[in-house]
Amino acid sequence: MAFSLDPRLAADTLFAAQFPLCEVRVMNDVRYPWLVAVPRVPGAVELFGLAPRDADQVWAEIQALGTLVAGLPGVDKVNIGALGNMVRQLHIHIVGRSDKDPAWPGPVWGHSPAKPYEPDEAAQLIEHVVGLAHKF
Repeated sequence: MAFSLDPRLAADTLFAAQFPLCEVRVMNDVRYPWLVAVPRVPGAVELFGLAPRDADQVWAEIQALGTLVAGLPGVDKVNIGALGNMVRQLHIHIVGRSDKDPAWPGPVWGHSPAKPYEPDEAAQLIEHVVGLAHKF
């Protein structure tokens, strides 16, 4: 079985970079610096279902992505979650939050419809992710 990205993830996100294990994408919602890491492990649904070596690699990538998001302007808190209620394919959200964001202090999931990026508006965030990918 080969890795393939769930169609809903593909529709809701923009490709940013390939990390050693994860495909990293930007959630197409300009209101939040929001990354999604998708382990390229066919059939993966749960973090605890990964092989130990893959779990260690995913965690290293999430830590690096969380640090990146935490350093972005206006980010006061980073939320990390692997919900999987709408999309079963294992994917981890890394979301920069601020007490000024529209969903604060509640969760971003289901708060309101996304506000998509304009063309090239996500380029700077994607460039940060690409730069980080080159360090792995």
